[in-house]
Amino acid sequence: MMFPIRCFTCGAVLADKYEEYKKRTGNNESVKEVLDALGVDRYCCRRMFIGHVDNVKDIMRFSRF
Repeated sequence: MMFPIRCFTCGAVLADKYEEYKKRTGNNESVKEVLDALGVDRYCCRRMFIGHVDNVKDIMRFSRF
């Protein structure tokens, strides 16, 4: 998981909400309802969740360690 700790625009802490977001949206719950329930109100913060792409597995293929 490489989700940003803070929102790039306003600086609000978001990383503590990501696991719950991932779990609830994986259970076919509406993204809007999940973000509302988690208290993510600003559109800049919502963008962080909606626009995030988890690439860690792809990046780890090229790791030398």
